Amino acid sequence: MTTTEGNSMKFESRITFYVVLCWILAAFGGLMFGYDIGISGGVTGMDGFLIKFFPIVYKRKLRAKEDNYCKYDDQYLQLFTSSLYLAALISSFPASKVCTKFGRKPTILVASVFFLLGSGLSAGAHQMWMLILGRISLGCGVGFGNEAVPLFLSEIAPVEYRGAVNILFQLFITIGILIANLVNYGTSKVHPWGWRLSLGLAAIPATGLFIGSLIIPETPTSLVERNHEEKGRKTLKKIRGVDNVDPEFEQIKVACEIARRVKHPYRSLMKLSSMPPLIIGIMMQVFQQFTGINAIMFYAPILFQTVGFKNDASLLSAIITGLVNVFCTVVSIYAVDKVGRRLLLLQACVQMFVSQTAIGGILLAKLNATNSLPKGQAWVVVVLVCVYVSSFAWSWGPLGWLIPSETFPLETRTAGFAFAVSSNMLFTFVIAQSFLSMMCHMRAGIFLFFAGWIVIMGIFVLFLLPETKGVPIDEMKERVWKKHPIWKKFMSDDADDRAKKTIEMS
Repeated sequence: MTTTEGNSMKFESRITFYVVLCWILAAFGGLMFGYDIGISGGVTGMDGFLIKFFPIVYKRKLRAKEDNYCKYDDQYLQLFTSSLYLAALISSFPASKVCTKFGRKPTILVASVFFLLGSGLSAGAHQMWMLILGRISLGCGVGFGNEAVPLFLSEIAPVEYRGAVNILFQLFITIGILIANLVNYGTSKVHPWGWRLSLGLAAIPATGLFIGSLIIPETPTSLVERNHEEKGRKTLKKIRGVDNVDPEFEQIKVACEIARRVKHPYRSLMKLSSMPPLIIGIMMQVFQQFTGINAIMFYAPILFQTVGFKNDASLLSAIITGLVNVFCTVVSIYAVDKVGRRLLLLQACVQMFVSQTAIGGILLAKLNATNSLPKGQAWVVVVLVCVYVSSFAWSWGPLGWLIPSETFPLETRTAGFAFAVSSNMLFTFVIAQSFLSMMCHMRAGIFLFFAGWIVIMGIFVLFLLPETKGVPIDEMKERVWKKHPIWKKFMSDDADDRAKKTIEMS
């Protein structure tokens, strides 16, 4: 039965094995992304990899008196990591077009093909251009996958579980990072080609995503948007597990009718009324990167080597942080639809600020250019990194993807999310390309730099981020933006509102 809560209808649905399988298969896009994030840091610390592609860095690493903070400062080494995200930035815009014109399912299929190609090129690389080309192909996979998977999950999830379902994407990212750390720990003992094994094993999650893209359905919203109404209704019945889907289907049709009137979605994004979700979507991605999380995840083994751990111990420490990342993302799945988005983000800002400041303080006081931290203090740094990672894992990690995927109206959804994805990739590229150089020049101050950004993020959430818990995607404008004390000034009864009223009355 369809019930009413407040001003919103709660649509009838059941959780079936089929729909859970679809959620998991689509979330393999996150597993692939996470593996790519986690694998690069361990590979760039392997002697076989450095000898083949970065012999200067290898020689610098062997010097006993080399500056702790600068031994890995090399632009080409950073380019190996960051080129993936530059490719993802560029590819996110054609991915948006494919997602709109052909659907979420084919876009995920294209992503899996790019992932498979990139895995093969990276593992088989004998020259630098092959290595970088492989990373670029993986980046295109990230651009297409990160565009389609969060939208797919948001659109097929029942509203009361939308937050938890969407966070599956981030959960699989964290699992991918953990698997990558475990793989690196094992392959670091395989000389001199262990790095090839690390990069080549990316083909396994890529294959999972490829198979998943053939099994999952297209979303009802995408089908109706592309004039396949009957197929959209059948798909909605299948994923909801009930026959009575008429109220939800009618709401989807209304949203699609409005979307069809928008011929130029990127131009529509520039309208004043489109600014609130666009600003929120972009800033959530920018802030996610300026927490400093990817600096730690990309280069965790290198960071732990810097504070005094040997190679095996540093990889083991990275595994510990990876485990924390996975388990605390599960906390978010449980909490996000109960306590809401804002509370998780604000609590995490406090916890991240304290841990980043403490790490910076310890390194500033105890780690100079040539010494190592005493073993006890080095483990304190590991614990503080885990405290930091845990708070990110149940807040800015998953919610950075969830909030942009649920706040754009259908007519600008893929275009707006493309801006969000590209912003994420742009600033991921900036951090990946500059972190080792920043660590060389700023030293321990780099952690205080990120702590300062966390203060700004908290202020942003406090005053500008509305709560979206329990609000159907297609009711965000009326129930969220028009009622927010600041963003309501951007809203007006424009032509789209009048069109919606006309459709609802007919």
